[in-house]
Amino acid sequence: MPPMEQQSLQSSSAPQVAVLIANLGTPAAPTKKAVRRYLKEFLSDPRVVEIPKLLWWPILNGIILNIRPAKSAKLYASIWTEQGSPLLAYTIAQRNALKKHFEPQKNLQINCAMRYGEPSIAKAMSEFEAQGIEKILVLPLYPQYSAATTGSTFDAVAAKLTQSRRVPALRFIDDYHDNPAYINACVQQIRQHWQRHQRSDKLLLSYHGLPKASIKKGDPYYQQCLKTTHLITQALGLQKDQYIHTFQSRFGKAEWLQPYTDKSLIKLASEGLKSIDVFCPGFAADCLETLEEIQEENRQIFLDAGGQNFSYIAALNDSPDHIEALTSIIEAAISDWLSTKTTVSTA
Repeated sequence: MPPMEQQSLQSSSAPQVAVLIANLGTPAAPTKKAVRRYLKEFLSDPRVVEIPKLLWWPILNGIILNIRPAKSAKLYASIWTEQGSPLLAYTIAQRNALKKHFEPQKNLQINCAMRYGEPSIAKAMSEFEAQGIEKILVLPLYPQYSAATTGSTFDAVAAKLTQSRRVPALRFIDDYHDNPAYINACVQQIRQHWQRHQRSDKLLLSYHGLPKASIKKGDPYYQQCLKTTHLITQALGLQKDQYIHTFQSRFGKAEWLQPYTDKSLIKLASEGLKSIDVFCPGFAADCLETLEEIQEENRQIFLDAGGQNFSYIAALNDSPDHIEALTSIIEAAISDWLSTKTTVSTA
């Protein structure tokens, strides 16, 4: 037997474990150049735009990337903070809170990444590899599964691992739309808002939209959104006339999941509804779609249509209840990894 194989392997604690939380992404800056780079990566993903490349490529590069970046840059600038992108800042805060909770676990690494932009999933995976991480849990911060979000995150992780000599053990959370701790975090976020502000006449739960064609192809997103709404409103004790479930952020001319958030707000206001609270259960952190589209654009839509009070309820962000929910999801997924001890020896 070669000398290397004769060496005794010392008893060790559990193999190095890592958790990667991942969100969609953000431009590096609220500038036309940075937004163009971000949009090109985002809209080039076949999971996001399911149009044949030969048809989509001229549209993307010849029209969209020449028109949309300037407009989007202004919108990003309107929500930018001293810490930069709200989405990235909140994701980092979530990572830091999780690190603090799991601090006693000396063999556990926790990091965050973005599917598009920086810090990239590829970079995070490379860092894990350099640290000798043997087991990785990936937690995409999308409660409801969609191929365009969760599925695309898996693609990015898998693409990086195809370059690795030693592929680590991998676990992947595909959704947590009905996880009791997540539902509780949503419920508490709404209740705390009601305690701080006057409760409105109706609660609107708005989810990111998805083309109807995706659902027909087998995407479970729509049904998972419906279940999340049912569990939240049930826990809040709401009757059917006290809430509405809608979809926002549609893009292009295709038919998307309905009812649409903006059109619903117009209809409600025209029917005499004076006040509404809006919460977005599918967003783990506030971002352009919540802070600008919902809190600003849709607020104005409601007021212009005759509404009097529009109150946006912040996303879960790094709230204690949300961190507790993420913690419980992680612990359930890797408790055996954290407790495993290895003792191996050779003659």
